[in-house]
Amino acid sequence: MVAPVFDIEHALGLLELQPPFEKRDVQQARRTLAKRWHPDLAPPGRQMEHERHLKAINEAADRLERLAEGSHGGKVSVNAVKVNAAAARAAREEAGRRAYEASQAAADREQHDPFGSRMPDHSVVHRYARCVSYPEWGVGSVTGVYFTGEGDDVQQFARVQFQIGIRTVPAGTLQFVDFSKPDPGAERVQRFLTAAQHALAEGEFAVAAKRLLYARDADPGNTVVLRLLTIALLQAEDLPAAGRAVRDWLRAEGTRPAPHRFAARIYEAQGATIQAEEAAARVVTLAPADGAAWERLGRLRLRLHDRGGALDALERARVLDPTVEGLLDLALAAHLVGDLGRQVDACRQATELADEGRGHGRDEDGDPLADDARVDPALRARAWSRYAHALARTDRTSEALEACDRAVALAPDDREVRELRDRVRGRVPRELAAAG
Repeated sequence: MVAPVFDIEHALGLLELQPPFEKRDVQQARRTLAKRWHPDLAPPGRQMEHERHLKAINEAADRLERLAEGSHGGKVSVNAVKVNAAAARAAREEAGRRAYEASQAAADREQHDPFGSRMPDHSVVHRYARCVSYPEWGVGSVTGVYFTGEGDDVQQFARVQFQIGIRTVPAGTLQFVDFSKPDPGAERVQRFLTAAQHALAEGEFAVAAKRLLYARDADPGNTVVLRLLTIALLQAEDLPAAGRAVRDWLRAEGTRPAPHRFAARIYEAQGATIQAEEAAARVVTLAPADGAAWERLGRLRLRLHDRGGALDALERARVLDPTVEGLLDLALAAHLVGDLGRQVDACRQATELADEGRGHGRDEDGDPLADDARVDPALRARAWSRYAHALARTDRTSEALEACDRAVALAPDDREVRELRDRVRGRVPRELAAAG
């Protein structure tokens, strides 16, 4: 069997390039399209389409790179593309002629043997379609549909004219539009949800929130949409809208701790400490083993001057999942209630966690920070400073002086710690020199 002619025009269409081109142009296009058609960004049930399309892009890019490397000056000219395109068209015409002859032979067989084939043709040509993988492109006009490969490797592609330009997409990702029928709500939800996930991946939180609003309007009770909408609005720092979104989420899924956890964060960011404390209390009721929730509750109770309640909550956090920040808050609560022993013990544990590189806090979702994000010299210095101040209130003068030295070594510009060290040194009894 004769190998098919390499069609440069098709490869350029896949990579969305125009001649002339160099190897560097092909590499840049490959990187851009690899991000766009990564299987992780595919909507449900479309991962295979993304994988096959990405494979076709890589194969075309490999051929174009080799072609550019072997060309004069490392650049493929417009004329070279035209010559190859003419050869490819001739090959396709020959294949079409043979296919036509085969179809005529099949029609002749069907005329004389009408029941020889039970495979009717139901193919329909559509003009308007949207790409379900990138619904934000809107509705486009299909300018061409074609096949590549042979046997089991046959793939169908479409060239679609969207508002943003022409895109080459797998035919399996197209959803043809029939303007005479209403758009089903479930399809609208999935469409806007997919578009919002792309915006979130790009860090465009305001755009993602706008798309999720459309998805919520199509299905107001969809908990996935309500959760992502709350996150997007919170990341976009639109706190009033985030508060409304989280209340919708609570009405739909109020028996789970997640919406209450986000409500506490949003109310705290808005300065509504009482409402934030109530939401945090509901979180620990629904998830009593959540150390981060107990820590947040204790911090909020400190702000509300509920010292006993803060002490109890922060003590629970220390037992479940201690962090440096939580332990320092516990030390503050113990100081406010006059429990010096607990204050010193909490500060000591905070310095141990800080020196070991553990317990340096959590991310915005309440999860422990990754190993490469845990080292925080400022937090470590603050832990030793608080420990030194706590020990200075006891009769453990030598230990207080050692803690001051560690704090000064970690934060040499901290004048308050240096002054504390001088005061502690003044309390150290002087030893009389032995007589000579």
